[in-house]
Amino acid sequence: MAYLSIQKKIEKAGKTLKEELGIKNVMALPKITKVVINSGTGKARDKKRNELVSDRLAKIVGQKPSARGSKKSIASFKLREGEVIGYAATLRGKRMHDFLDRLFNVTFPRIRDFKGFDAKCIDELGNLTVGIKEHSVFPETADEDIKDMFGLAITIVTTAKNKKSAKVFFDAIGFPFKKIK
Repeated sequence: MAYLSIQKKIEKAGKTLKEELGIKNVMALPKITKVVINSGTGKARDKKRNELVSDRLAKIVGQKPSARGSKKSIASFKLREGEVIGYAATLRGKRMHDFLDRLFNVTFPRIRDFKGFDAKCIDELGNLTVGIKEHSVFPETADEDIKDMFGLAITIVTTAKNKKSAKVFFDAIGFPFKKIK
């Protein structure tokens, strides 16, 4: 079954977006600028866990993620300032479009009991943040051990001015939101 790439969906949705948002200039329509993928490691001093999260996140996004250190020390968590507590990767351009294509057409259908995401995932600046509980829904990591699961957050940053225009934009490109009964 053929599917439309994310770029084709955005181009196709341009006409309906112009009407719904009341924008005359095509350049003023909302666009996706970048996609940020974040994942926490859970344990600061566990080097094997940190390497595992880094390697699998690199497989998922197609580039090496950058390590994120703690901003301050917290004695009750035995955490020191600067220790690696997570990884993040920022995608732009072709990698971003390829990742979004895989996310929409392969990954979302593989999520167990998936009924769509809540529209509350969109913030006031027009960005959408989605949490995925298990990284194993990505086909790149499907053969991995079940005992080493981790979750990740995917933020899609847009040029939308507010929550309403972002919701219209994501609906137009086919983002799976929950159906309100």
